[in-house]
Amino acid sequence: MPVPDYSSDEMMTVSAARALRDGVSCFVGIGLPSAAANLARATHAPGLVLIYESGTIGAKPDRLPLSIGDGILAETADAVVSVPEIFNYWLQPGRIDVGFLSAAQIDKFGNINTTVIGGDYAAPKTRLPGSGGAPEIAASCREVIVVVRQTLRSFVERVDFVTSVGHGSGPGTRQRLGLTGAGPLKIITDLGVLEPDPATREFVLTGLYPGVSVADARSRTGWDLAAAAELQTVGPPSPSELAALRGFTSQANAKE
Repeated sequence: MPVPDYSSDEMMTVSAARALRDGVSCFVGIGLPSAAANLARATHAPGLVLIYESGTIGAKPDRLPLSIGDGILAETADAVVSVPEIFNYWLQPGRIDVGFLSAAQIDKFGNINTTVIGGDYAAPKTRLPGSGGAPEIAASCREVIVVVRQTLRSFVERVDFVTSVGHGSGPGTRQRLGLTGAGPLKIITDLGVLEPDPATREFVLTGLYPGVSVADARSRTGWDLAAAAELQTVGPPSPSELAALRGFTSQANAKE
């Protein structure tokens, strides 16, 4: 089999970008979600409205921002509002279509942990950066997409701490908690795509990248990963997608 001319991270980012539709509003996290969202806007979704937690609406950066406070977001935005307005007016009432998140841990129901690993909260093995706005994004965006590298460390049966609720413990959890958004509808990884089973809300494998097998995905998943009956093969990045992505990442590296 010929060696692909793209990395697994590039495949993941392109796949995540393709999941975003033109004309929708997207609440973007920094890192992998930001790379994918900006790639989508630069390619097939020029009307994608990027919203960052710092209060920028309609940001159009020509390089990847280093943080939510990067000046390029405010300089290129259609509007800059206060952080309370972003959350209280735009996010919590459900006015934002898609939330784009990452995770340190994610479980079979799409619950996200970015708080602590191992032990209890007061004395964990590792203390992570924390939640930021992710719990509100997971609760209130009309749908959520999670972008995360697939490893046994990150894909666990049950997260050590629920920072952001996905589908809780299964059907009905979000409704019982009063969460208005649909929750995570895709987990996009460096191996493929997972989506929740309509009946159980447990994430199952629905798409694989070229050269990746079901066994590969299962070997890097901490639960008994089911595969869809009609498993899709996700097409490789196009030359234009790779050129746009590499343009973004080369500028980000130069900025650093």
